[in-house]
Amino acid sequence: MSYFPALVKMDKKRILIVGGGNIAYEKLNHLLDFTSDIKVIASEFSDDIMQLIEERGLAFEKRAYKRGDIANYDIIIIAIDNIALQAEIYEESKSYKCLCNAVDSVDYCDFIFPSYIKRDDLIIAVSTSGASPAVAKHLRRFLQKLIPSTMGDFLREMRNLRKTLPKGKERMKMLDEKAKEYIERELQS
Repeated sequence: MSYFPALVKMDKKRILIVGGGNIAYEKLNHLLDFTSDIKVIASEFSDDIMQLIEERGLAFEKRAYKRGDIANYDIIIIAIDNIALQAEIYEESKSYKCLCNAVDSVDYCDFIFPSYIKRDDLIIAVSTSGASPAVAKHLRRFLQKLIPSTMGDFLREMRNLRKTLPKGKERMKMLDEKAKEYIERELQS
């Protein structure tokens, strides 16, 4: 199966996580890098996920999933071991036209979570399309070491230039040269 790499604007996207264990905690922790409009439903919660929910003031309910819980959500994360329930929630998600991810069950996923690096405005996603999350993780760790520590400052400078310079070929050329020089200089040091 082939996945299209897209970065989704999370403003006004409501997210529901079904599950309260270690995998749900990992997914919640990643999602919090991008949004806090997240609710968690689970029969049981690990100490780690409860602590994170409380620290971030997230909505949660301690109960089993019931049909219709996903009705008002844009993105559903199913982080439970019950494969039959994963399938049921995934099929239900089609009637609500929300995106669904069932952890470790690619048959019940509209999208997958890549391994990613987030440094200020820089986001780099690494995926093996589910073939080997371990390879994606180790490649991400390798790439992380290559990113200059000044990247955030440079991106802020580039954002300001894009806002202040008039659009056109000259701006594009100047910004391209500036980016090329920055990357070459930083990677050589």
